[in-house]
Amino acid sequence: MKILTEILQQKYNLLNLKEIANVVMDSRKVKENSLFFAINNGNNYIDEVLEKGATLVIADNYLGSDKRVIKVEDTIVTMQELARDYRKALKLVIIGITGSNGKTTTKDMVYSVLSQKYRCKKTEGNYNNHIGLPFTILQLEDGDEIAVLEMGMSGFGEIDKLCEISSPDYGIITNIGDSHLEFLKTRENVFKAKGEMIKYISEENLIVYGDDFYLRNLAGVTVGFGDNCKEQIRDFQDMESGLEFMLDGENYHVGLNGKHNCLNAAMSVVVGKKLKIDSSLIQKGFQNLELTPMRFQKIEKDSIIYINDAYNASPISMNYSLETFDKLYNDREKIVVLGDMLELGENEIEYHKQVLEKALSIRVDKIYIYGERMKKAQSLLKNSDKIEHFQDKKRISEKIKKSPLERKAVLLKGSRGMKMEEIIEG
Repeated sequence: MKILTEILQQKYNLLNLKEIANVVMDSRKVKENSLFFAINNGNNYIDEVLEKGATLVIADNYLGSDKRVIKVEDTIVTMQELARDYRKALKLVIIGITGSNGKTTTKDMVYSVLSQKYRCKKTEGNYNNHIGLPFTILQLEDGDEIAVLEMGMSGFGEIDKLCEISSPDYGIITNIGDSHLEFLKTRENVFKAKGEMIKYISEENLIVYGDDFYLRNLAGVTVGFGDNCKEQIRDFQDMESGLEFMLDGENYHVGLNGKHNCLNAAMSVVVGKKLKIDSSLIQKGFQNLELTPMRFQKIEKDSIIYINDAYNASPISMNYSLETFDKLYNDREKIVVLGDMLELGENEIEYHKQVLEKALSIRVDKIYIYGERMKKAQSLLKNSDKIEHFQDKKRISEKIKKSPLERKAVLLKGSRGMKMEEIIEG
């Protein structure tokens, strides 16, 4: 990390600084010549990381005198400033991805496609906020050619800050949904917050969901199923083996299900084409795709197929999952297990009621629900005999396994705080 080392030398007048080997926030990951950012409780481990061989520590709560520690007013702000400077010094392309749903899957797809030709890095896990994004940038190495960065937010100004740090060359907005309504109140405000990216991206490099009410008229590259889209998806097919579609005269296959994942894949194709990747390499990228866990993840256990889509949930993503599950595994007993959706604001029970109505409308044998919001929503339904509420996830797991039909398919969906994936392990 020669370039980062040079930036630090110049910024802090460090004449004999050894080349940075890695950048960490976790003291357990410190090794020889690490750069350690002491954030919050990290200030308590400064002596420990110095003993491990950290070459430099940046801290905002240090009372010692070791010259390897740079004392700053705010470690996070300093990290953001360094990431911004480092990004400007690196000769690479940055792709920013935001939206209410599909950010992580789209990020994984774009990364897999571009990795077939370029040396790439991507946001790992949920490092998509004001700490995670600059930290990801500081992981980049001198030879990297592309970084695919996920950008999350819960309020105004956050996407603006992330773009100011990362200066993205390309931008993707997957959709505008009902996430974060507890803080933003209306979907229009969600659009305004997500749309903070727009001013940073040229029209030809802004890729958006063209069937979305708020995005369809933007002066960018619209991608979707409608006739108005500049890049129109055609011949979409959804099978248990995955989905197929045509874009710009080329056919593609992805081992995932759902129209929403077809859209994610189509956006990845558009990015790939813009960066001079031919269709055969794009298809290879789809074949080699490794998704972040819990995104419509298929897990087979004891003759049960679990669809673990439990990383997070919103009204739109719930509908996407239910519509996709409706078309699959119709030769098995089908069970839907739904947990509460969080951060939806004052109309949260109505949103839960609509999701339950959607679940009742698809081909499913049983609907199990978990959480007080789901329970309140069930009480508003006229006919909810197919729905059963549980106070304990272990009881849901037992009920699934005790079902007399041997072959079962189970969809798990809920907000991250509900941890619906625990049902698989019982």
